[in-house]
Amino acid sequence: MDFLFTPEQDEAADLAANILGDRTGNDRLKAVEAAGDRFDAELWTELGGAGLLSLHLPETYGGAGLGLIELARVLVEVGRRVAPVPLAVHGPAALLLAEHGTPEQQQAWLPGAADGSVLLAAAVAEERAHLPAEPTVRASADGTLSGTKTLVRAGMRADAFVVTATGADGAGVYLVPADADGLERVAQHTSDGDVAALVTFADTPATRIGTAGENAETAERLGQLLVTAAAAEQLGVSEGALRLTAGYARTREQFGRPIGTFQAVSQRLADGFIDVLGQRLTLWQAVWRLAEGLPAATEVATAKLWAADAGHRIAHTTVHVHGGVGIDLDGEAHRYFTSGKRFEQLFGGATEQALAIGRSFAS
Repeated sequence: MDFLFTPEQDEAADLAANILGDRTGNDRLKAVEAAGDRFDAELWTELGGAGLLSLHLPETYGGAGLGLIELARVLVEVGRRVAPVPLAVHGPAALLLAEHGTPEQQQAWLPGAADGSVLLAAAVAEERAHLPAEPTVRASADGTLSGTKTLVRAGMRADAFVVTATGADGAGVYLVPADADGLERVAQHTSDGDVAALVTFADTPATRIGTAGENAETAERLGQLLVTAAAAEQLGVSEGALRLTAGYARTREQFGRPIGTFQAVSQRLADGFIDVLGQRLTLWQAVWRLAEGLPAATEVATAKLWAADAGHRIAHTTVHVHGGVGIDLDGEAHRYFTSGKRFEQLFGGATEQALAIGRSFAS
């Protein structure tokens, strides 16, 4: 069995690494963050122009006709540079539309999603649940939504939302333009300097994504895509943090020698290396099963558990080894810490993922 990536997948990652490497220097990121929102519109447009937002979308709508693995390769590179772009929500939302949307929905939204002129967000989290099986947002028989979603990444900039809601035939996914009647959004600020949104629907017109018979399948698919995309970006954050920290440990001297030669520091870096290997293995297992259309609930939860647990340890190692520099906003280490902590809890932390795995084994 061949476990290697294809040349196309490697080329996508290399192109993303080159563009992100040129556009995510410390000075540029500080300038973006000073504007009060971790979103780089110029970088987003450049990624769209390079075809990196559309690798997983059909050629009919301006995509490359590839798939989830290619999207995940780009997401890892986004995480490595802690790049201020919301591809981890835009990508899964667009892919769900490509898989389950009506021809009218696809024609209206996918060409713009492919080139970056349209930004899609996923409104799934609610006050007491990251991914509720029965959302409190209600879908009425007349095709309107009512209720509230919270912590919608890129929600203040989104042109349209894919929204989980509960109707007469159970939980499903609905498409709502950002300018629809009855939709209101309020900014929410996260600890990494990003801006999310509290989105309220009041008899807001919406169209179902997928048929009534596909409701549960579509909602589950969206949740798994979002969780896996978050784990992919977290893998990149962990890899970037470990690289930065190891480099610092090689050059920072104390007591006349590099701190990386001290046993306590070298052991923490070695543990981080092993943690990254675990994240990498579990992520690609989940991505592959989702890409092949295989049952993947346990694998997705396992990937997110590793992303949360290992990501937590590496985030703290980054700050501890850097010392005071690790929390200096003029440096880089603080971004890996705050991003790592955000992705640790996104869509459920380690405990929630372990419970999900346990339930799957017990059923």
